[in-house]
Amino acid sequence: MSTIVLIHGLWMTPRGWEGWVQRYTAAGHRVLAPAWPGMEGEVEQLNADPSPIAGLTIDKVLDHHEKIIKGLDEPAIIMGHSFGGTFTQVLLDRGLGSAGVAIDSAQVKGVMKLPLATLRSTFPVLGNPANRNRAVPLTPDQFHYAFTNTLTAEESLRVYQRYHVPAAGHILFEGALANFNPHAATKVHFDNPDRAPLLFISGGQDHVIPASINTENVRRYQKSGAITEHEIYPDRTHYTLGQDGWEEVADRALAWALAHARTS
Repeated sequence: MSTIVLIHGLWMTPRGWEGWVQRYTAAGHRVLAPAWPGMEGEVEQLNADPSPIAGLTIDKVLDHHEKIIKGLDEPAIIMGHSFGGTFTQVLLDRGLGSAGVAIDSAQVKGVMKLPLATLRSTFPVLGNPANRNRAVPLTPDQFHYAFTNTLTAEESLRVYQRYHVPAAGHILFEGALANFNPHAATKVHFDNPDRAPLLFISGGQDHVIPASINTENVRRYQKSGAITEHEIYPDRTHYTLGQDGWEEVADRALAWALAHARTS
């Protein structure tokens, strides 16, 4: 049995991992899917009152998860989706985790790739500087483009109603401006040879984080000597955690992590 920590991303809550939690638990693993601090409420509650989201920063979320992971009785496999993938990279760089999986991972500092699809997906937040200290929702149409672009509008709306919450604008601005900030919270040491093994999983239909972003991210790690691999699923979107066929992705992520996890 292994301990697995799942970290959600922007516009989502731990509910987005519900299928993965059930699947990994049924396989005999201990699974934790902690909410970002202040986001412990249900989706419906956070949509009614998103004020706990507005004050979040990258450091607050990282410190929250670091405390949880350090409190475990064994090194955990850390998996993160979207901005949770960024957090996974930083936490591994801090020496935590036996292995990591970054799924559709947002950039860390030093990754310069910025596709037009990413700009369009994040514009509802980044297009207005006043959003920096706000919790910013997506409309159903914006969510359809960003997350569920291979679904019909009706199918996408059902996903939106079950999972979507406003995003912490400050976190997205921090990530977007990281390359202009020498003290950015998303900084990692790309040449760190002691980092735990890390797998990137990307979707070929992902509009928020196209696979090219993760390709550059992986390339940055190549000289470190630490195990870093990248797998691309051509038909997967940013909603890969719940998109039809998610079981294949979940099983592959876990199998890779178990095969590469450090034992001490």
